[in-house]
Amino acid sequence: MKGSRYGRRIRKLSDTATKRKKDSYECPKCGKRSVKRISYALWECRSCGAKIAGGAYTLTTPTAKTARKMLAKEEAGEE
Repeated sequence: MKGSRYGRRIRKLSDTATKRKKDSYECPKCGKRSVKRISYALWECRSCGAKIAGGAYTLTTPTAKTARKMLAKEEAGEE
């Protein structure tokens, strides 16, 4: 038997993480939806060959999104 056991909540969280891991994402370099996970926190675009370090189960993490927003504000001169 494969997967998590003992409780609906943990099974649901496990299923969500597995779906996110297997999904394809949009490439930040070429813009095509062809980025797949190749190993833990490593992602590769099947179209342009770009290798990206990202999150364990998703290409970007919530912390990375926050950091990008802060950097964009700083570059624009807002504080």
